[in-house]
Amino acid sequence: MEYLEAFERAIIYMENHLDDAISVHEVASASGYSYYHFTRIFQSVLGESVGHYLKKRRLSRAAHKLLYSERKIIDIALESGFDSAQTFSRAFKSVYQVSPSTYRNNRLDVFRGNKKEIDRSFLHHISSNITVQPQIRNIGSIYVAGIRGTAKLDNIFSLWQQFAQQQSDIPNGHPSCRTFGICEYKGDTETANYDMEVSEVIGMEVLTYDDLPSGIVTRTIPAGKFAVFTHKGPLADILKTYQYIWGTWALLTSETIDERDDFELYDERFTGRENADSAIDIYIPIK
Repeated sequence: MEYLEAFERAIIYMENHLDDAISVHEVASASGYSYYHFTRIFQSVLGESVGHYLKKRRLSRAAHKLLYSERKIIDIALESGFDSAQTFSRAFKSVYQVSPSTYRNNRLDVFRGNKKEIDRSFLHHISSNITVQPQIRNIGSIYVAGIRGTAKLDNIFSLWQQFAQQQSDIPNGHPSCRTFGICEYKGDTETANYDMEVSEVIGMEVLTYDDLPSGIVTRTIPAGKFAVFTHKGPLADILKTYQYIWGTWALLTSETIDERDDFELYDERFTGRENADSAIDIYIPIK
């Protein structure tokens, strides 16, 4: 896609000038497109404005400096384009939910607000493999039976393998044949990070919880409102989708994220972990 090369040029320019007072007009010029065309396409394809990308990248880099350097907060604030520690603290807290000093003390590289630099691979993923604007759905209760375990985000597949060995023993399967990966909410969104272990229920939709064999757990997804993203392509790239959800969409949406479990839904569109045509839905609870 021709515009992805233009976006890449623009992003390289922004990354090289994060400490400078550059304008959106300068970024558009670096892309090779007109200001109007570039800003319109950037917003529609990547789900955010050029100004938002710049601001959040500056804050994300500041967050990295807080964790991995001993520089004074005021110095980091000024380097990031803020005129005082107070204005930096307000902007930082609006994204990360905590003050810069608390963030430093927590020593955690959290999900929310973690605005990674967009490279060519991520550009292609956002433009082709994510619905950047989610559907808003109200769903009824869903009854799930399966297994519960803990794992790091990059090793959830091990739980799916365990579930696959027991799935055929679970009675009362729903005609939908849908399966779910439910991330159990622990009330820790401010410190949720990529290195943490999460509690996950992997299971199948059932009609009732009657006659379940020993070792099978139940989890009812309560009725409610959700923002639903579709992830397309190999599951190896799903972290890129979550990086977009928590690093971009969560910071821009007018929806209020609720303190309920988020989950992944697998139905007939899922045709294999490595299949480029596979699709699954990610449900983020909202109020």
